[in-house]
Amino acid sequence: MQPLILLHGAIGSSAQLGKLSRELSRSFRVYVPDLAGHGSREMPIEPFSIRLFADDILRFMEREQIAQAPVFGYSMGGYVGMYLARRHPEKISKVITLATKYQWSEEIAAKEIKMLDPDKIEQKLPAFAEVLRERHLPNDWKEVLYKTAEMMTGLGRDNALKEHDYATVACRVLLLLGDRDKMVSLEETIAVYRALPDGQMGMLPHTPHPIEQVNTAMLAFHIEQLIGV
Repeated sequence: MQPLILLHGAIGSSAQLGKLSRELSRSFRVYVPDLAGHGSREMPIEPFSIRLFADDILRFMEREQIAQAPVFGYSMGGYVGMYLARRHPEKISKVITLATKYQWSEEIAAKEIKMLDPDKIEQKLPAFAEVLRERHLPNDWKEVLYKTAEMMTGLGRDNALKEHDYATVACRVLLLLGDRDKMVSLEETIAVYRALPDGQMGMLPHTPHPIEQVNTAMLAFHIEQLIGV
């Protein structure tokens, strides 16, 4: 069976992709790593960045002796997958992204960062705060949010993937977006789709941004169709 790497989103962990991993394990040898500083992974000394996470996955592939693999990435995980396909095309055979935000500016970053305030989350969403606390043990979930906010600020100032980068992504790419996603716009997704040499795009019906609310069977079907089972 060919390998398949699944990448979680910002402030997320591999556990969120457990159901999808089980669905896809019938067709692939599935790997679901936690990105550095997420889940139970040790917090890196350096700031969070797309390059940090991409390098982390390259080391993971080396440890697991994965010469090349398709990658599915949810939200920020999709951005990391696309970055890898651009910078290390020999390692990535295909990319599928879901709910990935590609357009960044200082204004957009500032808007996203407002949702990462630990104090407000504790006050208004205590149940979610507890989920984050348990998700990232033994790390401090608040530090995960602070480092993620810093990364978004950096993306706002200097987007890791420029418009011209997508034209040089040689592998086949499928961009998926939920029709009820309030975080990622259809316009920015279409812009990337049009720039890709071998891009495809699909809309998932009745689908908001959170991965927990995605129809797993439908998502697995799209992944299998693009990679080829």
